[in-house]
Parts: sequence; C-alpha cells; structure tokens
Amino acid sequence: MEDYVTKTIIVGVVSWTIAFVVARRIFPKCSFDFCNRIVSTIHATLAVTLASLSVEDWRCPICPMTSNSSHKQMQVMAVTLSYLIYDLVCCLFGERANMDNTIHHLVSIVGLGAGLCYQKVTLFTQIKLLFTTQCYKLLAVSPDAAAILRLR
Repeated sequence: MEDYVTKTIIVGVVSWTIAFVVARRIFPKCSFDFCNRIVSTIHATLAVTLASLSVEDWRCPICPMTSNSSHKQMQVMAVTLSYLIYDLVCCLFGERANMDNTIHHLVSIVGLGAGLCYQKVTLFTQIKLLFTTQCYKLLAVSPDAAAILRLR
C-alpha cells in the first residue's frame, strides 16, 4: 500500500473519532448511536462528493475497466476505509453490538484494503459496499425490514 494511502487512513480514523467527540459535546443528552449517525451522515455526504470529484471522464466514468485506480480514487477509498475502521470500533463499543454488523465491517475493510494494496478498486466494489451498508442501516432502523430483505 502506498505511503499516502496509509497516512490518509490514519488521519481519517483520527478525524472521524474527533468528529464523534465533537458531536457528543454538542449533543450531550443524545445517545451514542445518534452521535455516531451524525458522523455517518457526514461520511456519506463527503464520500459521494469526493467520489464524484474523482471521476476523470463523465462520458464513461468506468472506462477503462481494468486500469489502476487514480491517485484521487485511492484517496477516496482510503477515506471510506478509515470511516469503516472507526465505525467498526464504535459498533463494538456501542449499544447494539452484533456479529452481523461486525462481519459486514470486517469484510468491507478487507475488500477495500485489498483493493488499495493492488490499486484496483472497481466501481462494482463501490456499488456493492453502498448497497450492503444501506441494507444494514435499514435493518438497524426497522426490525420488520428483515422480512422484506429475506430471500425465500
């Protein structure tokens, strides 16, 4: 993994943690989960913005399919990886720690980490992570959503 990617990940984890601490100070009566969701919303907004800025050619945003990721794309993925590491730790210390969420985070971290090591983070990886993250958030908000998402 390149040096700038490692530094981005370290600075990112520290930054997400600071954002959480600031949210806890601004909203002292709100729950741990509420403050974590504030940080999650900041990440979602930042990730979409940075990902949009990292597209080099909007006429064909996924061309060429097999090329190495650009410097900007690697940094965007490093920011997302740092958020996933921060969120994994929050999930372990939070009010609703569960094995499914932990496995989801670990698989995402390993996938992005491998993509960053090989400099091949594909559009499919980004879409898959977005979809699975939203499914887990839906399940966290509404236990009845599990019935909707079950494939039988």
